Amino acid sequence: MRVDGTPTRTVWWADGVVKMIDQPLLPHRFAIVDMATYADTARAIRDMTVRGAGAIGATGALGMAQAAVAAAPGTFHADVAAAANHLRGTRPTAQNLFAGIDCVLKAIEAEGDNVDRARHAAVAAANAFADDDAESCRRIGEIGAPIVASRPRVSTHCNAGWLAFVDWGSALSPIYAAHRGGTDVFVFVDETRPRQQGSQLTAWELGQEGVRHAIIADNATGHYLKAGDIDMVIVGSDRIAANGDVANKIGTYTSALAAKAAGVPFYVAAPTTTIAMHTPTGHDIPIEERSEDEVLYVWGWSDDGRFIRVRTAPAASGARNPAFDVTPASLITGILTERGLVPASVEGIASVARK
Repeated sequence: MRVDGTPTRTVWWADGVVKMIDQPLLPHRFAIVDMATYADTARAIRDMTVRGAGAIGATGALGMAQAAVAAAPGTFHADVAAAANHLRGTRPTAQNLFAGIDCVLKAIEAEGDNVDRARHAAVAAANAFADDDAESCRRIGEIGAPIVASRPRVSTHCNAGWLAFVDWGSALSPIYAAHRGGTDVFVFVDETRPRQQGSQLTAWELGQEGVRHAIIADNATGHYLKAGDIDMVIVGSDRIAANGDVANKIGTYTSALAAKAAGVPFYVAAPTTTIAMHTPTGHDIPIEERSEDEVLYVWGWSDDGRFIRVRTAPAASGARNPAFDVTPASLITGILTERGLVPASVEGIASVARK
């Protein structure tokens, strides 16, 4: 990740403190915030100070390391188990969160009742999990760059870039790799209502990298696909079921339908930590329903420099706010992982899933 030209990660460990980019402030202000305890780290996941599948996974792992460091020797395993349950409850859909928590738990359990060794193992496992996320995403970019080079007018939905992972991203990683390799990429950036991760985060990232792009309303994607202005669609994922169905930010399914109608390839990019082999199909993926306020209000910066909330809907109206939808495997051209591009099928997923 480049922030004003300086290499930066989304989330990292620093002497027991989990440090992260404060994402709700973007694109208008860049700030790093510190989470001193695992409860603070859990709150940052829940309120989306940090968001995105891989970033949530790494943050969950680092939160578990904080819990292990702070747990009392006499109640160590009970304290760690309570922390794991607390962190698991923050966001129900993203598979990477559970993978990160389980990775650290496995390292702790391997040390038995040796608390000192378990603490060290937890920190090492959490940092290794974060490093693995960054390397997996770098590899996704390397594998996917030739696809983008052959289809350089790209549409993407939500944010599956640097900010959604520890580094590089999933859907945006091939774009960055192709751009750095000399391809003149142009990205259509869906605004991604209601939290506007596309217009606020993806557009900011692409600007930092110098990739040409335009923000479009979510409802405009079908228009540009039908007009022949988009060569491919590539999105990230929060959970991939064993049959190749994919959960991603709400609105992804709509883009997939439009791409299918227009005959445009629709790719999903995700590290294999996003695969949930225990989830048979998309029907089995829990869909998080967030506060209706995210639909009824918008946040933004006023002309006098205040970060304010404004209601845009009638005072008497309520709202529904599913955070994700499921795109069936039949609409997906291929799933791009760090282990290769595979079909969205039972066989394809099984061939790259982590054992």
